[in-house]
Amino acid sequence: MNGEPRVSRISPEDRRAGQMTAGMTREEAISTDGFWAGLVTTEAGATSGWHHHGTYDTAIYVVDGVFRIQFGAGGSDAIEARSGDFLHVPPGVVHQEHNPGEEPSHVVVARSGHGEPVTNVDGAA
Repeated sequence: MNGEPRVSRISPEDRRAGQMTAGMTREEAISTDGFWAGLVTTEAGATSGWHHHGTYDTAIYVVDGVFRIQFGAGGSDAIEARSGDFLHVPPGVVHQEHNPGEEPSHVVVARSGHGEPVTNVDGAA
């Protein structure tokens, strides 16, 4: 089996600090050429900075808490997701996350694409 692909396990203590965006903490679990996965925590009442994910398609699964994402012209569109919900953020969509709840929100994020997975910007598109 030497040299063959192997399944790996990434424990919480094995996760690395991911790229920073104000208002959220990213923990990188897996990063390969073309794929990124990790855990994102947004504290109660916190709002992230505006950002996008370049060429990456992003899937988000809400583990717990409330996760609100704003996007569109001037941030005019918003979707609120809760435990058990999935969200899809297409490549290049400028957005901002907010946790309107009273507890931290935790989401699992998986991205497929190339280049920098996070680009912080000054405001909504």
